[in-house]
Amino acid sequence: MTALRFLMLLSLVVWIGGIAFFAFVVAPTVFSVLPTRHLAGAVVTRSLAMLHWIGLISGIVFAATSMIYSATTTGTAQPFAARHLVVYAMIVLTLVSQFGIASRMQALRADMGEIDRVEPSDSRRVEFNRLHRWSTRIEGSVFLLGLLLLFATARRLE
Repeated sequence: MTALRFLMLLSLVVWIGGIAFFAFVVAPTVFSVLPTRHLAGAVVTRSLAMLHWIGLISGIVFAATSMIYSATTTGTAQPFAARHLVVYAMIVLTLVSQFGIASRMQALRADMGEIDRVEPSDSRRVEFNRLHRWSTRIEGSVFLLGLLLLFATARRLE
């Protein structure tokens, strides 16, 4: 039981902590330290892709261990419990971000070359900026849902 609770909390902490570290440390640092925004964007793109994979694995670990924990304590896995619906939403948002938004942004970056040399009114840059806003919103939503889920899980395990 202790191992299950540990894995449940660890999976959320890794995922949420990764998002916080990326948003508050990695992205601002690379854009202030690296010599070009193009290079910083490449680092952020690669880092975000890795973060998404960490999140997807963490979400699966949380869902599995939480269902096993429920099954051992209540006799049923409860796959549609509120906590599972929240983690499913986090997983779906992460999938949309990685395979929908990020892939489209990457294609636009490849088409534009160095983004700072493209006019702000260029339709590709306008679309890139729009997708970037959505990417930020989705990542923020996953972060907030994760914080709520972490709080609810810690409270439930008291």
